Amino acid sequence: MRYTRQQVLERLREQVAQGKPILGAGAGTGISAKFAEVGGSDLIIIYNSGRYRMAGHGSLAGTLAFGDANQIVKEMGEREVLPVVRHTPVIAGVMGTDPLRQMDYLLREIDALGFSGVNNFPTVGLIDGRFRRELERTNLGFGKEVEMIALAHQMGFFTVPYVFNPDEARAMAEAGADAIIAHMGLTVGGSIGLERDDALRLEDAPAKVQAIGDAARQVKPDAILLCHGGPIATPDDAAYVLARTDAVGFIGASSMERLPVETAIAETARQFKSVPLRRG
Repeated sequence: MRYTRQQVLERLREQVAQGKPILGAGAGTGISAKFAEVGGSDLIIIYNSGRYRMAGHGSLAGTLAFGDANQIVKEMGEREVLPVVRHTPVIAGVMGTDPLRQMDYLLREIDALGFSGVNNFPTVGLIDGRFRRELERTNLGFGKEVEMIALAHQMGFFTVPYVFNPDEARAMAEAGADAIIAHMGLTVGGSIGLERDDALRLEDAPAKVQAIGDAARQVKPDAILLCHGGPIATPDDAAYVLARTDAVGFIGASSMERLPVETAIAETARQFKSVPLRRG
């Protein structure tokens, strides 16, 4: 079901008014989306990385040249996720830096498929150092993602981009973003996640999330602040951050589908393997 921007905002604000956190769930398969909805998720988000993640590979595969990111999202939406989601707004992760797309045409396609909102993924925000500088210098930088979100906003989509620092938060707020996701990095844990020792410390996450939210709200006071990734991997982690910031929700991808699946399948296999054979 296609929801308007205003309808999505009303649904999310009603959750907050009831004292409930907003929950967005990344879906790399139809069954992930179906049961994220059953569990009460407020948003279902399709990223190209979900396809790689649920194929057993690290989520950062979605940032590399293994496939057409925007085409993958369209296919996953049309053939896997949108047919099984009944009542929840579905968000498309759009690669705004894609130089081979007419962005207004791509967004019209996304709209026609039934997506209610847009997010900026894959994002160059995950890239730093010399490679990031060179992307920025050659018109393949974060500014292209801001332009895409601004266009999506003008077209009536609910927009919920990732940002990695206060400057990016201000830029996305100026583009009209309805919600800002403070991205803390690759999610820790499981077989293909980041080691906790290599990630931002959970104790340091609230200050970073709050700084991003403060910057966005200097420009757009009604922007919704959400958090994602890095050390925020479990419900307890999310509770820690939400209790110490103005964030009102959590967006999970690996946290919502990869980590639960890894645990559940392995444990179920162990239980079946422990069934005794009849003797004699």
